[in-house]
Amino acid sequence: MGSVALLVVAAALSSCKKMYGIPDEKDYLSNNVNYANKVFEPILGRTTLMGGFNGDNSTQPLKFEIINARFGDGRPVTDLFQKKPTYVWTAPYNGLEKSLAEIEAKRKLEDHPLFEVRSSGEFIMWGSSTNALITPRATDSTNFPQDTRFFDVKITNTGGSTVIRDLQVRPFRERPYEPSDDFNIYSGLPAPHPKTPYNPASRNYIRPFLNGVIGAQTDIALQSNDDKKDVVVYIRPFTGGTGNSLRFKFLNKDSVEMNPALFNETTWDKIVHGFNMQKTNTYVQYDVAYPIPLVEISTVYAPGGTRDHAEFKYSRIGFGGTRVVASFGIDFAIYKKGDWEIVFHFLKDNPKFEDE
Repeated sequence: MGSVALLVVAAALSSCKKMYGIPDEKDYLSNNVNYANKVFEPILGRTTLMGGFNGDNSTQPLKFEIINARFGDGRPVTDLFQKKPTYVWTAPYNGLEKSLAEIEAKRKLEDHPLFEVRSSGEFIMWGSSTNALITPRATDSTNFPQDTRFFDVKITNTGGSTVIRDLQVRPFRERPYEPSDDFNIYSGLPAPHPKTPYNPASRNYIRPFLNGVIGAQTDIALQSNDDKKDVVVYIRPFTGGTGNSLRFKFLNKDSVEMNPALFNETTWDKIVHGFNMQKTNTYVQYDVAYPIPLVEISTVYAPGGTRDHAEFKYSRIGFGGTRVVASFGIDFAIYKKGDWEIVFHFLKDNPKFEDE
């Protein structure tokens, strides 16, 4: 009986609203909706989420629409919204996948505008974006404002709509890997060869971490820092891979390839989430899926989530007959699919492998 009575009351109230023209209750849209940050500076070539939207208790869901996209001189912007295929995950990646096929089964290519706004109010620059969005410029930032795109965002619910004006996108040119050895973030020119004199105006060379690596000639710990670069790292393409290859190489002070077997304490299956490992006398290579890491979550390969942790170890007998383990490596990310090699170059002295 109670339920029937409630239905009768509800019907009566609805009838009264219609009879007397009482409007249905509308959603609330605050006058104070805004973004904490109105300038977004994504690096092209990698998928980047950017947010900071404050709805000020407005009724959800909200609809977001980018409108009036323009350059600073008023020209309309269209390049940001061209559609290109980009990877979208359809199942969670967890770092436990046993093959490239298992990884690829969890994602698919979808066509998306290079830059778009999501239903949450977050903006996304997809990894399919390229340096085609960058205006040719000199080797400094004098022409930087020409790459700034201005746009407004229209926000709507049944309570009405409002427009947030003059947001900006300032894209930075692609950096296919991190750490980067570009020394000019505007031109993208590479750093000079590490055997040339150090140029304080340039970006630092890529430097590995070193733990207890002793020089064979000097018998002192090797270093790689602002003042001393006994070891440097190159991240570069190579030819002859599968298109999904990652290779690790090691060069001695004479630029001769070292046998990876010298690093006898290395856990090779934990270096990167790769498959079909090939160990030769001059390199170790894996089949991998890009980007690396695939997703910014903590895994055995990328404990911090944002970069892969590749560590190489070896042991020898030290003073007093104790076994000493030394290690070196790099925390890195690669965003562009291809065949890449990471090369550790011992510039001035080789590691000491001999026992005391």
